[in-house]
Amino acid sequence: QLHQTMSEKNELTKSLEMVQKELEEKEREMKREISEYKDRLLQAEREHQDALAEANQKNEAEIEAHQDKMNSLELFIISQKLEIEHLKSNKEELSNSLKEANQTLGELLKTKVR
Repeated sequence: QLHQTMSEKNELTKSLEMVQKELEEKEREMKREISEYKDRLLQAEREHQDALAEANQKNEAEIEAHQDKMNSLELFIISQKLEIEHLKSNKEELSNSLKEANQTLGELLKTKVR
């Protein structure tokens, strides 16, 4: 019976060793897979950050372009307002000159008629 018990013990020991080896192998495999997933996650995060930075850069460039265009339009509007004021002033001067010329003409006509 001792011999049988020892034999069973040896079989159980071998079986335990095999199970332990299988578990160790599975653990190594899981660690390798975890490492691969971490690497893929890091790569995906890097790609996401790169895409985000590129999109931000593009948006900032567009904002700057629109801001420049808006500034240019504001300057154009200011110059147009100044031109309008200048034209109004010229119109008023011409209108006054025309009134004076008409008055002078009227006076000359009265003088000629007399």
